[in-house]
Amino acid sequence: MVSFLLCALLLGGFQVESAPSADEIVYLPGLAKQPTFHQYSGYLNVLTKTHLHYWFVESQKDPSTSPVVLWLNGGPGCSSLDGLLTEHGPFLIQPDGSTLEYNPYSWNMNANVLYLESPAGVGFSYSDDKKYATNDTEVAQNNYLALKEFFRLFPEYSKNEFFITGESYGGVYVPTLAEVVMQDSSINLKGIAVGNGLASYEDNQNSLIYFAYYHGLLGARLWANLQTFCCPKGQCSFYNNPDVNCSESVTEAMNIVYNLGLNIYNLYAPCAGGAPGEIRYEEDQIVVHHFGIPFPRLPAHTQWGKKLLHLAKSWKRVRLEPPCVNSTASSTFLNNAYVRKALNIPPEVPQWEICSSYVYQHYGRVVTDVGKQYLKLLSALTYRILVYNGDVDMACNFLGDQWFVDSLQQKLQVNRRAWLYNDGNSEQVGGFVKEFSNIAFLTVKGAGHMVPSDNPRAALTMFSRFLKKQPF
Repeated sequence: MVSFLLCALLLGGFQVESAPSADEIVYLPGLAKQPTFHQYSGYLNVLTKTHLHYWFVESQKDPSTSPVVLWLNGGPGCSSLDGLLTEHGPFLIQPDGSTLEYNPYSWNMNANVLYLESPAGVGFSYSDDKKYATNDTEVAQNNYLALKEFFRLFPEYSKNEFFITGESYGGVYVPTLAEVVMQDSSINLKGIAVGNGLASYEDNQNSLIYFAYYHGLLGARLWANLQTFCCPKGQCSFYNNPDVNCSESVTEAMNIVYNLGLNIYNLYAPCAGGAPGEIRYEEDQIVVHHFGIPFPRLPAHTQWGKKLLHLAKSWKRVRLEPPCVNSTASSTFLNNAYVRKALNIPPEVPQWEICSSYVYQHYGRVVTDVGKQYLKLLSALTYRILVYNGDVDMACNFLGDQWFVDSLQQKLQVNRRAWLYNDGNSEQVGGFVKEFSNIAFLTVKGAGHMVPSDNPRAALTMFSRFLKKQPF
């Protein structure tokens, strides 16, 4: 690790052709009025051959004193510009694919936000050698080097408070990156926040069975079979259980969750494109969740879990699209020639897609549980951590993340209670929060996987209180 840090510091001394002034977005198509804050789009060059695209929006308050916040979407292989254009960016894409509307609940209301498309091969990010197979460890190291490059290009922000945030498979990206950043005192890391994150494969799948049953998705017969075959001696294990009868019951449950046309990101929201009407097996598509576990249109006997990951890699013709998500408007906007020019995207860079099938299929999942990374951060006693979940998400459900936070066995500071936010007319229950020493677990009532999309006002309230170290 020492040699790696030395290498990183040496790389930070090299000069590159780009500069913030060259990266500034002078005019962004789609806006009726250009913003009063500065914004930049360009590339953070890593190890000379890798070019990670960033879009940086300065705070609408005082940029010099506002914290710098890194945002990472998941996948692995999905673009963080989805977070910018559809969740908490300063302007949101409209259905026509050409118009942007200002977001009154943007997270740059009180923070400088850096949206990074990572790893290479995702969105507008690319590598000179076009080799896009990577893994958790390499991504963390490359994202760290990208941060070093960012602060070299924007030295005025190097002393600002810095937070690493993300969503979904960002549940792996964020703590593994923080584990590297915490060793570098030149970066003023203050904490991390993860929304609907994948923290533990085992917790996520085990909890999903309970979530599905208690939300009315699994009938009495299937629930009885799951209890009989997967819960010997009252100890339930639905994750990679070797019992064939258990495996078949879990597969039946997963077919209900993923293949009927339910919106896995928000159980109570409609599915873009509608329900399929019947189970269809399509060789040209793999449905992928932002957190990285696929459930293709496959016969019911196909086992759930790691075997599907290997199967996905063997398919040749694949179009990667998150289920029940319509990314047409974002794709139309970002692939417009005038928008690409405004964002300083070279002509030879391929068209933008919300997720990269190649990156996803060739990604090495090294970390299956991020408990070690969280405990290392917590042991420093200086970083604050927020784990938040929309409570109607099935992709990374709240119960699994609640189990994960509880398993860290930190000292309880505030018992679980409701937290409130102002909806413009009155105080409303935003969800529930449980606070430990330096870490809090918080739910957002009625929100799904993409919390800022479903309840933007509550999300901004939560985010602001976290940054300012205010009580939730």
